Amino acid sequence: PEHDHAECIEAALATAEDTCRRRGLRFTPIRRRVLELIWQNHEPVGAYDLLDQLSRDGRRAMPPTVYRALEFLVAAGLVHRLSTLNAFVGCAHPDHAHQGQFLICRDCRRVVEMDSSKVGRSLKREAEALGFSVEEQSIELTGLCPDCVSETH
Repeated sequence: PEHDHAECIEAALATAEDTCRRRGLRFTPIRRRVLELIWQNHEPVGAYDLLDQLSRDGRRAMPPTVYRALEFLVAAGLVHRLSTLNAFVGCAHPDHAHQGQFLICRDCRRVVEMDSSKVGRSLKREAEALGFSVEEQSIELTGLCPDCVSETH
């Protein structure tokens, strides 16, 4: 079945509203719009790209406004920051705590979030065996998605 992207965005926003309501967090209009812009496609988006889009919306947002919204969305588990790209993607699993693993296509920039708790637990165990206390974990794998692989063959 074809991916219904409008439905995907609406589901992400509804989940975010529910998550914030349950946790007593304020899901302000600017936070909602930033999350919606992040979910516009399944590619990572940078803070200044978000700022440009907000300006096109007619909002006079300054960089600190966008960064505060992103900080809130990351802390709430609704968005992940991809260090490799210095960009953000919507969280596919915001309803439960997890350490994301991301597959990043170097050609089309599409990002897929995996949620392999086995991988996360294994890395944490090995780090702890070396006396390292893991506080946060994010794994980013770069390569080619199936569409881009088939284009190269």
